[in-house]
Amino acid sequence: MTVLPAPSSLERTGSRFGTLRTRVAATVAALAVTGAAGAVALATSSPATAGPGSVVVSESFSSGSLPAGWNAVDGTWKVENGRLYGTSASSSDNNKITFGRHLNDFRLEATMRFETVSAATRWASLGIDVPADGATPWWIATMRSGTTAANGLEFAQRTTANAWVVTNTASAPYAAGTGRDVRVAVEVHGNQARWIFDGREAMRTNSLQRSADGVQGLFVNGATVSYDDVTVTELAANGYLRPKGSPFTVIAHRGASAAAPENTLVAQEIARRGGADWIENDVQPSKDGVPFILHDSTVDRTTDGTGTIRNLTAAQIKALDAGSWFGPQYVGERVPTLAEQLADLRTRGGNLLLEIKGKHTRDEVATIIKVIRDEQMTGRVFVQSFEVDALRYTYELAPELPLGLLRSTLDADPVAIARELHLTAYNPDGNALLAKPEVVAPLHAAGVAVMAWTMDSAGLWQRLERIGADAIITNRAAELVGWNSAFLQRASADPTVEITSPADGARLDRAQSPVIAIAATNADTVTVTLDGRKSAAGRKLDLAKLTAGRHTISVQVSGPDGAATATSAFTVTVSQAGLGYLVLTSGADPGAVTAMTTKLVHAQYAELATYADRQAGKLVPAEVASVIAADARTLALK
Repeated sequence: MTVLPAPSSLERTGSRFGTLRTRVAATVAALAVTGAAGAVALATSSPATAGPGSVVVSESFSSGSLPAGWNAVDGTWKVENGRLYGTSASSSDNNKITFGRHLNDFRLEATMRFETVSAATRWASLGIDVPADGATPWWIATMRSGTTAANGLEFAQRTTANAWVVTNTASAPYAAGTGRDVRVAVEVHGNQARWIFDGREAMRTNSLQRSADGVQGLFVNGATVSYDDVTVTELAANGYLRPKGSPFTVIAHRGASAAAPENTLVAQEIARRGGADWIENDVQPSKDGVPFILHDSTVDRTTDGTGTIRNLTAAQIKALDAGSWFGPQYVGERVPTLAEQLADLRTRGGNLLLEIKGKHTRDEVATIIKVIRDEQMTGRVFVQSFEVDALRYTYELAPELPLGLLRSTLDADPVAIARELHLTAYNPDGNALLAKPEVVAPLHAAGVAVMAWTMDSAGLWQRLERIGADAIITNRAAELVGWNSAFLQRASADPTVEITSPADGARLDRAQSPVIAIAATNADTVTVTLDGRKSAAGRKLDLAKLTAGRHTISVQVSGPDGAATATSAFTVTVSQAGLGYLVLTSGADPGAVTAMTTKLVHAQYAELATYADRQAGKLVPAEVASVIAADARTLALK
């Protein structure tokens, strides 16, 4: 096992630059949970530090004992037969073992198997943020043995009051049951995480409350569970990049703007309940410098007032009705201040993609950042703007905040400007992006996510998914959440290939005539080789012309979503029956066939080999004569 020590405080600050984009497949209203973790850091001895891609923990339990640095807090934990076994005697006991070190961005994965359970509701978990001594509060990603239940998978917190707060639930495609290995993983970026069940994303959360020093752990409740191949890998900070096979990050444009008055707290609440991962809103200052959430430069369109926002005081803006224009049920909705919006997100859940709207001075940007910091939301706000100066000021004043550049048309070199402005994301008009999709790959290679605006149809979402966009800013957030759910249920588009004939490990004699048979899916091209030479699916193998021994068929297929390979090795065996087939089908002179058959029947293999050599190119075709002679000599040695 490899355990690397915790990073310095400077490195921790750097790790806050990215937060995993969350993906919620069901309607969730996240609840606030109070309490900070008073964790005890797990000590390590090496001065080295990890970085993105570094494996921080790798344990296969081959030593026969608990690994060094693993702390069995409670319950029974032991290593047997190359696995870690945890036993919880009662459903009221949340037994745990802790390990690793504090990380902001990481992937924890393990092979888990329920050995025995007291009921299908009992569970095992991956500990996401756990004090090394096991004290509350802690966060876990849970799997029940009855995994297909509506709450078969969960993200949950155990509070300091020993109460449960379950923020997200989902069902798995099949039941874990008992005696079955399941490969599970959780990817964490700050307060956000993805639950991955047997290689497929099943659920997301944006409700984690991270401690300053929590580590990783394994949990068992009312069961005996075995674990194997536990790894912890540090991830790059930019969790906004969409992993292969995962759906979009859903960003609700001005809140649920298709269902409620834009840029209001009710629009924010509806978007949150609809499963949006992020709320996108606009910020501008009042005459007296208070940042308000408003898109237009005037209040005319979205309130019952008139005038430019910068010419109205905060008191005047707060007196306006911002809901009646949209519908009578929204009469009395107000234009929220940035502080009010952030407080709502902090206490009720959610993240903010905040557009600094229009030209702002450095002091005005500083006021926005002060509000974000005062509301303790620096880890949950992403700043974007069309205004380059606003982004430069933000980076100077708050380098911990991720930045996105809004563009109506694409830059000649998006990667260059992303580097210049320290961007986490490049956020172009979706139609401009679809017209030039080749910009996505170099941005991803540079570690920059791509967020497209404002796209409101399934046809456009499908096209953006194909070119690799990471997030969609949309007026139809709830519909995109549903589209994402369907996306997760689709059959994999990855190419697959299998060689069905000859089967791997087959032993064939000369009399058999197998055909190369390939089963492939999602493949546009299929390339087949036999012993490194080009061949083809459907080709009948002439075993009379192959040397005795091992031969290998290799197949490579490719499609729009990748490539796949397969190999099958078979052996051409030497037998009396096979040699007889060679002689009878050799095309030799009838007299030679009679002579060779007589020697074969009497097991005169050495004489047969000599005869075939002597008549090669005369009474027996040369190519087949050499094979007959070689097989006869092999039989003579048996």
